Amino acid sequence: MSDANALRKQLKIKAGSAKRLFKEHKLYQKEEEELKLKLDKYIENNAEDWDIKNTRRMLEESGKMIADSADRLGNVMQDLRELLVSAERNPELSQDEEVLKAQETLEEVSI
Repeated sequence: MSDANALRKQLKIKAGSAKRLFKEHKLYQKEEEELKLKLDKYIENNAEDWDIKNTRRMLEESGKMIADSADRLGNVMQDLRELLVSAERNPELSQDEEVLKAQETLEEVSI
């Protein structure tokens, strides 16, 4: 496989990973917001201690997952940027469809 084909394949893989991780990160953020509202409701309604503790534990876990998904997304974005720099140096890939898609993904996913 030529360098251009290998680079094209890596761009496609990293762009797909970036999109997936971005979606995952947003879902964890949404989950955290919902759990905060749920916890506030439980506290306001004097819910059982178990419900409050369990919701706090779930909220804490969501916070950890947000940090983890942000780290993983940052790593993939860095890899994608490096691949794009390599692709832009390759005249064979200057206007390649995968390069353009990867650039779009980089713009969409930047957080």
